Amino acid sequence: MHHSQINSEIRKLIADGTVLPAHPLALTAERQLDKKHQRALTRYYIEAGSGGLAVGVHTTQFAIRDVGLYRPVLELAAETAANWTKRPLALVAGIAGPTRQATAEARTARDIGYHAGLLSLAAMKRASEDEIIAHCAAVAAEIPLVGFYLQPAVGGVVLSSRFWQRFASIDNVIAIKIAPFNRYRTLDVLRGVAAAGALDRVALYTGNDDHILLDLMLPFDLRDNGVTTRTYFKGGLLGHWSVWTASAIKQFERCKAARHKDSVPADLLALDARVTDCNSAFFDVANDFHGCIAGCHEVLRRQGLMQGLWCLDPNEGLSPGQKDEIERVYREHSDLSDDAFVAANLDKWLA
Repeated sequence: MHHSQINSEIRKLIADGTVLPAHPLALTAERQLDKKHQRALTRYYIEAGSGGLAVGVHTTQFAIRDVGLYRPVLELAAETAANWTKRPLALVAGIAGPTRQATAEARTARDIGYHAGLLSLAAMKRASEDEIIAHCAAVAAEIPLVGFYLQPAVGGVVLSSRFWQRFASIDNVIAIKIAPFNRYRTLDVLRGVAAAGALDRVALYTGNDDHILLDLMLPFDLRDNGVTTRTYFKGGLLGHWSVWTASAIKQFERCKAARHKDSVPADLLALDARVTDCNSAFFDVANDFHGCIAGCHEVLRRQGLMQGLWCLDPNEGLSPGQKDEIERVYREHSDLSDDAFVAANLDKWLA
């Protein structure tokens, strides 16, 4: 499947930039798929105004592959979305593993109806950049690709600007989620895409949960032989946006409106730090992100969108002190939550 085969409205949606929440996994106390709450989560993201969904990604838990849930979870999200709304939605499937596994997952996602694959390179840690590029090209032969620069703290691989130039030169790459949580490495990706002459084809999506709003509103000037090219992040594909999503979409729209202006409101700039403060609690920064998935689950549990915090790995949960931190940011940044929106619609989503 080539990106030219994607529905034109959805292709434009991805290219122009949108909100793509990373979809969590709702489980029962027995750590089985909780279809009722999984559907409710999908409906929540759609009614909050998301432009699409990212399913089978880190926030969904990579371990779904080990327990036979990869296809069922992707199918459930796609079916729920199709039955809940007729507006265009970009469906992005997480793709992981060595080349044989990754190409098989790409075919599965494509056959279900996903439009692109978010390619994790965590399985390629010991590979050379040449080998990784060959891996990416093989997967791109099956489905349009969204690159994924995952931070090393949760399994990512450090990659050079030259790598990102070569990656962006693959014709079926349509976007890159830039999520190293590192300004220097973020700039490496931008410089690489610019050097490939691919800024018009490859949409830049922030996954930097520590710097969401600044990434979305500020210009980036890239210099080559005295020539300046100005570019912007177009959208976000974020685990942080799996919670308080209705509020996040309002923030996204404010950031879009602030682009290309000579000045940015100070209050909007200051909001970036408040969002980052919330992320520090949800993503468990104090404990090197050990509780990042469970932290998002805790917010959704409080709202009734999940029954509990359970992860597929019984050893994965909130870190010591993390619940207190979540309660702190709830108190200090309550205006950033969307609790009232969820409360008003929860019964409908759970029906």
